[in-house]
Amino acid sequence: MTTLEMTNVTYAYTSGSKQQRILNDVSMQFEAGRFYAILGESGSGKTTALSLLSGLDSPTEGQITYQGRDIRKIGLTTYRSRHAATVFQSFNLLTYMNALDNVIVALELSGQRIKGKKKHAQNLLEQVGIDEAHATKNVLQLSGGQQQRVAIARALATEAPIILADEPTGALDEKTATDIIRLFQELAHRSNRCIIAVTHSAEVARAADHIIELKKQRFIEKKRVTEGEVVPAR
Repeated sequence: MTTLEMTNVTYAYTSGSKQQRILNDVSMQFEAGRFYAILGESGSGKTTALSLLSGLDSPTEGQITYQGRDIRKIGLTTYRSRHAATVFQSFNLLTYMNALDNVIVALELSGQRIKGKKKHAQNLLEQVGIDEAHATKNVLQLSGGQQQRVAIARALATEAPIILADEPTGALDEKTATDIIRLFQELAHRSNRCIIAVTHSAEVARAADHIIELKKQRFIEKKRVTEGEVVPAR
């Protein structure tokens, strides 16, 4: 079933007297339980596509729908807080807080009525490999890989069915990157989430179920890579 869909999406902005077109008549469907990698050269529009899919910006033409509803009619704030969570390349953690409090804040902002938020937040951190000792450390005391895991736990706290990631392994060492890739695979295949990652990484692409190449302002290639259970990143 299609969870998220771009239909005839064009995005352009005006610079001086000229209009710069970044995306041109792009259409694509994304399904639950699948892991997508969007590839493209620098400046190809990958980050713009992610911003549109995450509801951080709106297309100039066309529409983006979540379960058949235009996300603008859902309300972009509601869409971002309940349906689509973004893991940023720079993590965007609250640096004056520890890991646990970062996740608790995400729970509170999502509007969920959960008893025992602290315990629930700790469980989410443990799911992504952050133990109790590290959960109580200020996030600046954590490694880049650990901060990325906290950012993913924060995304999980919203219970959003869609998780979007901007260069999720770009600043990580090879082993940590492999662990993060496997985590995204598990979230897609075992938790039935739709995972969409913008990346330059060949490792991320090989681990994804679908590779989408963005070239000349359009998605021009979609390749199905694997089916079913979690496949180790190679």
